[in-house]
Amino acid sequence: MNTKQRLHNAWHCIINSYGQVFFSKNPVFAIILFIVTFFDLYAGIAGLLAVILSNSVASLLGLSKIKIREGAYGFNSLLVGLGVGIYYQPGVEFYIILLMVSVITLFFSVTIEGILGKYGLPYLSIPFLLGIWTIIIATKSYSALNISERGVYNLNDMYAIGGLTMVKLYEWFNNLAVPESLRIYFKSLSAILFQYHMFAGILIAVGLVYYSRIAFLLSLIGFYTAYYFYLFIGANLNELAYSYIGFNYILTAIAIGGFFIVPSRRSVLWVIFLTPLIAIILSSTAYIFSYFQLSVFSLPFNIIVIMFLYVLKFREKDLSKLALVTIQQFSPEKHAYNFNNYMDRFGNLPWIAMKLPFWGEWKVTQAHGGQYTHKDNWKHAWDFEIADDEDKVYADTGNKPEDYYCYNKPVIATADGTVEAVKNDVEDNPIGDVDMKNNWGNSVVIKHAEKLYSQVSHLKKDSIKVEKGQIIKQGELIGYCGNSGRSPVPHLHFQFQSTPDIGSKTISYPISSYIVRDNENFKFQLSGIPEKDQRISNLTTNEIIKKAFHFVPGEKMRFETETDGKTVLHEWLIEADIYNNIYFVCQRTGAKAWFRQSGNVFYFTQYNGKPNTLLYFFYLSSFKVVSAFYKNMQLKDDYPLTVFPNKKWLFLQDFLIPFFKFLKAEFTLNYKSLEKGKVERIVLESSSAFGRRKRVNDTFRFSIRLTPKGIEKLEISHSGKTITANRKF
Repeated sequence: MNTKQRLHNAWHCIINSYGQVFFSKNPVFAIILFIVTFFDLYAGIAGLLAVILSNSVASLLGLSKIKIREGAYGFNSLLVGLGVGIYYQPGVEFYIILLMVSVITLFFSVTIEGILGKYGLPYLSIPFLLGIWTIIIATKSYSALNISERGVYNLNDMYAIGGLTMVKLYEWFNNLAVPESLRIYFKSLSAILFQYHMFAGILIAVGLVYYSRIAFLLSLIGFYTAYYFYLFIGANLNELAYSYIGFNYILTAIAIGGFFIVPSRRSVLWVIFLTPLIAIILSSTAYIFSYFQLSVFSLPFNIIVIMFLYVLKFREKDLSKLALVTIQQFSPEKHAYNFNNYMDRFGNLPWIAMKLPFWGEWKVTQAHGGQYTHKDNWKHAWDFEIADDEDKVYADTGNKPEDYYCYNKPVIATADGTVEAVKNDVEDNPIGDVDMKNNWGNSVVIKHAEKLYSQVSHLKKDSIKVEKGQIIKQGELIGYCGNSGRSPVPHLHFQFQSTPDIGSKTISYPISSYIVRDNENFKFQLSGIPEKDQRISNLTTNEIIKKAFHFVPGEKMRFETETDGKTVLHEWLIEADIYNNIYFVCQRTGAKAWFRQSGNVFYFTQYNGKPNTLLYFFYLSSFKVVSAFYKNMQLKDDYPLTVFPNKKWLFLQDFLIPFFKFLKAEFTLNYKSLEKGKVERIVLESSSAFGRRKRVNDTFRFSIRLTPKGIEKLEISHSGKTITANRKF
C-alpha cells in the first residue's frame, strides 16, 4: 500500500469516527462535526488526538480493519477526548493522560463489544462513559492537571477561531429570536460534542438534515416529547437546560426510531412512549451520581436503547411490525425504503415454495370456498382438471373415465418432503357415481415441515409410486390422476393441512411461481391462491433467459457504448459481500447493484452509485426477470425509492416515509419476441415510471436482446435520447 492510500484510509478512519457519534458514515456531516469540535480549539485537538491514538493502537493490535475504517473503535475515544479536553487545561501531563484514557477506552470498546455482541446488541457509548468516569475520578488526586476556564469566555474562544467575523456570527446566532425550547434543542445537540452554544447546535442540525431527514425529524420528536413531558409532569426544566442533558432524548430517538429499527409509525410511537422512561432514569441516576460528583452523560440513552433492543429479541410474533435492521446501511432513509420495498415484493412469500402438483396446464374447477364440497374446515382446497380450447374437459362422449383429459395424467410432489400416508386400493368410479364410504379415494399425504403437509386425492387405483416414510423431492412422480372416492368425474383434489392424516382440516397456503393464462395473455404469479376457472401451469424454464441472468461471483461482463463519437468500455465484476449477498460492481464508477437468484426468478434488491451509469440503467431495465418465455407475458414490480430520480421530491418524501408514501417507482417487463433461426434470440422490453401518486413525471424505456451466449445488447431510451450498449464476449 502506497503513502497516498495509507493517508486515504487514515482520513476515513478519522472522519468516520466523528460521524459514528450520530450513527452516520456521511462524510459531509462528519466534516461538519469535525469543525464543530474545534469551536474549542484545545478540545478539538484532544478529540482528534484521541481518535488517532485509539485507531493506531487498534491497528497495531491487529483489530478488524473494516471496523477501524468505519470509526467503530474511534468514536468513543473521540467523546472522551472532547470531554477531558473541555474540562482540563492542555499541557504535557494532560496529553500523557489523554494517551492513557484513549487506550483504556479502546479496551473498553472491544471488551463491551465482545460481551454485548453475543446477544446481537450494540455497545453504543458505554466505553465513553466508563472511560470518562474513570479519568474524572482518577484525576481528582492529580494536582498537575488544572481545570479549564475556557468555556467561561466564549467570545474569546470564537475570536481565537475566526477573528471578529466569527465573533459577530456567534453573537448573531445567539441573539436570534427563537423560542426557548428550540434554543435548548440546539444547545442539546451541541452538547453531544461538549459544545454548549446555539451556533454549534444549528450547524449540527444543518448537517443532520443533510445526512438524514428522518434522523433530524426524530431528533425533534424525541426532544420535544421530553420537553412537554417535563411540563406535563411538573419536572424541573432546568434538568434539560443544565448541561443540556436533552441529548439523551435526541440520540435515543434516532437510535430507536430509525437506526436500529426500521423507521415507521410504530417506531415513532415507541420513541414517544420510551421518552418518559428516559426522563425517569435520567433523574434517578443523576441523583445517585451527584454523590460522586459525576455527570450521567449519555447513561440513560444507553440503558433504554440496549434494554429495548434486547426485549425485542424475545418476540415470537409481529416481527415485521417493528422490524429490526438486519444489514446496517447507516441511513434511516435506506432502511425505510429498502425494507418497505422488500415487504411489498416478498413480504407475503411463503417460507417454503410450493409448486402445482402436475405438469402442463390445468384448469381450476373448484377453488377455496367451493360451490360443491370445499366447505367449512375443508374450504381451503382446489380441484383441477384439464380443459381444451373450447373449455371441454373430455373427448368423445365423456361416459368413460378414459375420455377425460386429466385421467391417468401424472401427479407430482409440490415440494420436498416425507411421505406420511398412502391409500392406493380404492376402485375408480363410473362417470357420475361417487364412493361416499371412501370419501378421499386414493390419496397421498406428504410432510414438508412441522404443521405443513400437502394432500393429493382421487388418484387412480394402484397408480401410486411412493410408500409411507419415503423421502421425496419436488417434482417427483407420486401417481396418476383418477376418479376414486367422492369424485363423479376424473379430477385432482389438492390441499394443504397441518396434520398428517388423510382428510385433515385444510389450511390456507399459497402456490409459488406459476403462470396464469387468459386466452393469449400470460401472467406470472410469484405467489398466490389460484382462483376458480383460472388456467394455470408451473413455470416452463427457458434456458436462454436462465443462462443470461445467471451470474456467479468472479464473473466479468463488458459492454461498449458510444458517446460523442467516443467508445466507452464498461466492465462489471460480480462479487459477494460478507453477508454472501451477490452484487455487480462497475470497475469504472464504483457503482454497485445487489441481486438475488431464486429458482427461476432473477431480481435486483439495491443500487448504490450515481444515477447515470450503465449499471444503473441495467438495474432499472432488469429489475425482475423470470426465466421463462411466454409471448406478451408482463411482469410488474416496484423499485425502492432510493433510486427515485427527482431528488427534490425525494427530499420531501424522506420526512414523511415513516408515515406514508406519495412517490411511486414502477417497473414493467414485457416478453416481446422469440426469434428462431441460426441464432435464437429473445427480446425483452421494459420500462421505468417515476412519479407522484397517479402522475408519471419521468419514464425510461429499455430493450434487452438475449442469445444463447447471454445478454447481447441493451438499449436505453430517455428524454428523446437513445444509448446502445453492446456486449463484448
